[in-house]
Amino acid sequence: LPFSAAANLRPGAEQKVVFITARVHPGETPSSFVCQGIIDFLVSHHPIAKVLRDHLVFKIAPMLNPDGVYLGNYRCSLMGFDLNRHWANPSPWAHPTLHGVKELIIDMYNNPKINLEFYIDIHAHSTMMNGFMYGNIFEDEERFQRQAVFPKLLCQNAEDFSYSSTSFNRDAVKAGTGRRFLGGLLNDTSYCYTLEVSFYSYIVAGTASAVPYTEEAYMKLGRNVARTFLDYYRLNSLVEGPLAPTPKTR
Repeated sequence: LPFSAAANLRPGAEQKVVFITARVHPGETPSSFVCQGIIDFLVSHHPIAKVLRDHLVFKIAPMLNPDGVYLGNYRCSLMGFDLNRHWANPSPWAHPTLHGVKELIIDMYNNPKINLEFYIDIHAHSTMMNGFMYGNIFEDEERFQRQAVFPKLLCQNAEDFSYSSTSFNRDAVKAGTGRRFLGGLLNDTSYCYTLEVSFYSYIVAGTASAVPYTEEAYMKLGRNVARTFLDYYRLNSLVEGPLAPTPKTR
């Protein structure tokens, strides 16, 4: 969409952009349900969603690997590439979705009228439990601490999100991922994360038993991710009326 398409913002508002991608690995189906939860919440009539639409621009690419999903691949695209290792130099021929999304992100980053503040790539994890995040390591201690704020707030909003499992790294194997590449490209006011969610279950803090994930539980995590931007940007006072329960998604 052209940048003028941010017509949801209140007049004169800064264009603060949250860019979300999902399903770069076809077999990680929970990522689609989390992304669906985010989308359904943001377009709902919930008063929090209205405030978020007034103040933020959400750009969402819900499926980065549609051909791999269609073919039933677990990790690769039609061409046999793990797209999440090719962010540094994606080919318009071999990695077209990645190339297009990267071009859009760079155009936004270079546009003085736009503040690209968040990039979140949604995945699913086959061995860990709960939802958690991967972030980047920076030499600047203040930047590193600021990066921890969003996952800490999400931990307060989502019972299945684990801050203790959240980690910050610069593993060389992950250098071609969206989080690592964009974390090195964007400036220190942008935050790049991988959001992981377990394939099978979560443990609520203070309990010992594992709760199996359902499609609804994944979508609830997505709704809680969206809600957390209200806390992050301190927009709570703008929510009108008593808060209704978060709407169920299909």
